[in-house]
Order: sequence, then structure tokens, then C-alpha cells
Amino acid sequence: MIQVAGYGAIDAQAPIAPISFERRDIGPKDILIDILYCGVCHSDIHMARSEWGPSVYPIVPGHEIVGKITQIGSAVSQFKVGEIAGVGVFVDSCRECPSCKKGQEQYCDEGFTPTYNGYYRDGKTPTFGGYSNQYVVDEDYALHIPFTSELERVAPLLCAGITTYSPLRYAGVGPGHKVAVLGLGGLGHMAVKFAASFGAEVTMLSTSPSKEADAKRLGAHHFALSTDKEQMKALRGQFDFILNTVAAKYDLNKFLDLLTVEGKMLLVGIPPEDNELGSAKLISRRRSIIGSNIGGIAETQEMLDYCAKHNILSDVEEIQMSEINGAYDRILKSDVKYRFVIKM
Repeated sequence: MIQVAGYGAIDAQAPIAPISFERRDIGPKDILIDILYCGVCHSDIHMARSEWGPSVYPIVPGHEIVGKITQIGSAVSQFKVGEIAGVGVFVDSCRECPSCKKGQEQYCDEGFTPTYNGYYRDGKTPTFGGYSNQYVVDEDYALHIPFTSELERVAPLLCAGITTYSPLRYAGVGPGHKVAVLGLGGLGHMAVKFAASFGAEVTMLSTSPSKEADAKRLGAHHFALSTDKEQMKALRGQFDFILNTVAAKYDLNKFLDLLTVEGKMLLVGIPPEDNELGSAKLISRRRSIIGSNIGGIAETQEMLDYCAKHNILSDVEEIQMSEINGAYDRILKSDVKYRFVIKM
């Protein structure tokens, strides 16, 4: 076993603190990554505090991992020692179900193996995440990082990036489409960048007037206050797509009014409570709501390659590992533009 140093929590009330644990020895298909950067996702807080159901303690969060390969197994063929590699939200799946065989491991019938807060396929060995100095992963679930610099800005692409890239690609967003992005945070800022890059006309919908300049800097063509009844009224029936990143309780129905006939809401935010849905809002205009969960390994690699080609990176604030609890507090206050990244 490999002795690893990290940061984690021993229960839902405990702060994130130094912790040591063991990872498996390197198998024939495994690579060992010395972690350089790990992004901080809002889901890290939810799971560290057991807010999405019972968590597996001790818990070591982190699923936006970028680092250098220092060792490879005897059967590894896709990676070499010295290369930069990444690990995203999951590190295994059943590999046999229809979703896995289509390269959509995120929808594995048996459930994917999460990078942390779960168990490996044996059902008893816990997974520990990227708030640590090393990670061991099967090469089939690792990612090539096509960047040589600004790696701190690459790390959040492995969750915030693919979470917004995948639904926009699935929906076929491109030139001639009008897209609204609901919520300007870690996910929303990437959604604006991608939708604009794909050629769509992008409007940012936000409750914060102070975010208008930033939204336009990121690529939005227009900005509207979702709390302004007159602005919302003027936007009724205007959007082909709304990418909804909101993870709080809100009135979903008023945003459905903004969709065109056959318009689609792409849902990636998970509120703590389900929102009420007025069926007539969908039926009257043949609108639809489409949920989307990250992306498979192949699509995540596609996203990384696209970002490298088009120079798309996350906007980040770099922190030290010892600053993580303060970072959690600031995330809960929406006081980050737009992703914290831990320098290991």
C-alpha cells in the first residue's frame, strides 16, 4: 500500500484537517499521479457535510485533479512517466452495461465509482479524493492534459467544464441559437464561455447587477436581472436554450416562460429541495427539461482538447491547502470568481 498525506473530515461537523491514509499499490493498468492542483467544487462541501445523504468517513474530497505521472504499471499503454494527467469525478464503472459501452460511464447502470466518498468495485475499499499528494487510477479513467502552463486553471475543467460542455453539445448549441445561462458561478462562468465559443448569442440571467461587467467579459452578449419583472417579461419566448446551473430553491416556472416553442432547459444544478413544476408551461409550447450529469471519459477528453485549441480556461483563485475551511465559507457566500484551486 502507498502511504498518502491529505486533508479530510472525520465526520459531518468536523473541519477539513490533515489526515493520512493508504492507497492501493500500483497495478498493471494503474498510473501514479503526484497531484499539483485540485479544484474545489461546491459538491465537496455538500459531501463533506453529508448534505446529499450519508457520506463515507473519513472523507477526503476533491475531484478536479491535475498532476504529473511518476510511475506506471507494467501494462499501461496510454500514458508515460513525466506526462501531465487528470482525474475527474469518477475513476471506474461496471464497463459492461450499455452506457459504459457507449462511453457514457457517468450513466453506468450499476453506478460509477466516485473519485471520493464511495467505494471501489469490491464494495468495501473507500475512495479518497484529490485533497492529497498522490492518486492511483486505472489509465482507462485518467485524462490527457493538453496544456503545458496555467494548470491551476485547467483543474476545474474536469468538473465545472465538462458539466456545462456536455449538455450544450448534446443539445447541439451553435450559431443562430439564443442561449441564456442562469447563475454566474463556477458552472455558469464556464457555460458562458462555451456557449459563446460555439457561436450562440448568450444572455446571462443573474440576481446580482454587479455581475454584469464580468458576464460580458466572459463572453455574454447580454445581461438581465432575473429579479426585474419588466426585464423578465421582455424576455418571454426568447431563448432556444437555458442552461440552468442554480443549486438553490427558486421558482423554476418563471424561467420556463423564457423559452421559445420547443425550447429546452438544460438542468445541471441540484437544489437541496425539488422545485415545483407547472406541466402547462411545458405542454403549451412543447418545451422540455433535460438533465445532464458531467460527461464520459471520451467526451471529457474531447472537452479538454477543445479548450486547448480555443484557449478556454477556468477563472480561478489559487489557495494553499491550509486555507480550505475559509474557502468553504467564502463559497457559501458566493465570494469567489469563480473557482478555488488548491496548490498542493
